[in-house]
Amino acid sequence: MALPWLIPALKAVLPHVGDIVAAAKPVFTKKASGVAPVSENQQIAELQAAASQNAEHIRELAGQLQSTVNALQKAAEVAESRLRRAVLFCAVSVGLSALALIVAVIAVLR
Repeated sequence: MALPWLIPALKAVLPHVGDIVAAAKPVFTKKASGVAPVSENQQIAELQAAASQNAEHIRELAGQLQSTVNALQKAAEVAESRLRRAVLFCAVSVGLSALALIVAVIAVLR
């Protein structure tokens, strides 16, 4: 069974993966040997900047995920309503078919 929620969730997350990787990449890559070593304060500042960018992206993703969940919830409610209506129509059809069968049997026996 396919997971119908997976595609909207991926569509919400995938556009931001590149931003997150781009923000974190400078912190985790090695510096060229010709470049002066980075001070600890500069590294801490870079990490704090990356963490704040990640926090912003996470907040944005959480908002998009919430809207996706709300849309899925509304779709599930609509589907449940349609299912109830279909079950009701089926029950009425079975009742009418049974009534028609009884009338047909009575007509044949007379």
